[in-house]
Amino acid sequence: MFSPNAPDIYSRAKKYDRDKKLKEAGVYAFFRTIDDTTENKVNHNGRWLIQVASNDYLGLSQHPKIKEAAKAAIDKFGTSCTGSRFLNGTISLHLELESKLANLYNKKSAIVFSTGFFANSGTISTITGKNDFIFSDRENHASITEGCQLSFAKTLKFKHNNTEDLERLLKANNGQHGKLIVSDGVFSMSGDIAHIPELVRLAKKYEARLMIDEAHSVGVLGSNGLGSAEEFESINNVDIIMGTFSKSLASVGGFIASDVEATNYVKHVSRELMFTASLPPASTAAVIAALDILCTEPERRTRLHKNIAYMIKGFEQLGFKVKNRKSPIVPIFIGDLEKTLKMGKMLEEEGVFTNLVLSPGVPAGEELIRTSYKATHTQEELDFVLEKFEKVGKKLEII
Repeated sequence: MFSPNAPDIYSRAKKYDRDKKLKEAGVYAFFRTIDDTTENKVNHNGRWLIQVASNDYLGLSQHPKIKEAAKAAIDKFGTSCTGSRFLNGTISLHLELESKLANLYNKKSAIVFSTGFFANSGTISTITGKNDFIFSDRENHASITEGCQLSFAKTLKFKHNNTEDLERLLKANNGQHGKLIVSDGVFSMSGDIAHIPELVRLAKKYEARLMIDEAHSVGVLGSNGLGSAEEFESINNVDIIMGTFSKSLASVGGFIASDVEATNYVKHVSRELMFTASLPPASTAAVIAALDILCTEPERRTRLHKNIAYMIKGFEQLGFKVKNRKSPIVPIFIGDLEKTLKMGKMLEEEGVFTNLVLSPGVPAGEELIRTSYKATHTQEELDFVLEKFEKVGKKLEII
């Protein structure tokens, strides 16, 4: 037992009551349980809702070929690799996937991680060191931020998607040290697309390495669906391509693709790779199958972009504030905590499953409803979503 005045690391936990207050107000919208799913719907609390909160952009998570591949992998390898890649957890499927990724991205080598979070944090913290500088976009994903924090390098954050501010920082810190510029390709909350050509130009000018996180752009952007670097014909000018399997590729895990020296170093030094159980067989096989579909069914991207354009136009015609133009992430900016919470609850009651993004996901005062769309959404489903947003938006006097 602790004496009354003794310092206790539980003190912050004991004081935390945000979730309690939201539950008491009837607007708690997190850790919601999904009991069943179909292609575009979820069953929550016994009701079927239209799903516009998923990152399954190509609609592959229910694809029969991917399910069959996952089942076959379980039959051959079991449910787990029972160890880390470094020791006893590497199976032939991992090598097959890494070879496929390296070929797709025209890189010499690739490494598969258990999570996309680890792919970022493990790579950044490993390849940068004490005398290096990291230049990171202020709205980069938390996994990038954590990688920067774990590194002994000095991290400098530039204004969101502002390459002029990035150049200011590069110019002011252009000494004899290693430099890494890192940015999301598509930003997970705003849906903004990074200015890849400018990032490439600045990396060359200031002799920095460039790393792009393609988590939300794989399967979405580029002539072959490889992401933002391909969209701007810059794959060969990006030193490290990072991506995840948990969005368009219908699985879980992450990867980096780069030259052999960089990947070999990360493979043998990164704690996130060495001390974590490797990607399970079913998940690995699912990604391999998803990549095959990505390459052979480009019509899925065509349908996805048609749906994105339709929803952006629909929201704008209703009077909602929408900024994104090309990614499947279509955030509806509310800018008021109470209204955002109420709107999320009311949309759920009307049959629409969305994501609420509050601080610290976005700065206080910039709260939003994050919607995202899939290639498999039907016209009828999209119209239903717009109808319910209009109804709730008017009731809350947002539009």
